[in-house]
Amino acid sequence: MTRRYIDCRDHSDSTSKCTLALSADSSDEVVEAAAQHATTAHGLKDGPDLRKQLKAMVKEGTPRS
Repeated sequence: MTRRYIDCRDHSDSTSKCTLALSADSSDEVVEAAAQHATTAHGLKDGPDLRKQLKAMVKEGTPRS
């Protein structure tokens, strides 16, 4: 099974400089963790739109070092 990940560095602007990368065995698990991170660290509101955006950010493999 291929790992899935979202790397916040790929989606952060130069002012936030977030360095968190999340990975798991399933896209659903990564999206769930990323939604929690987005709300607590970045002040975004959780909901269907956010989850749709996060799902589109999921990549296969592992985050860069």
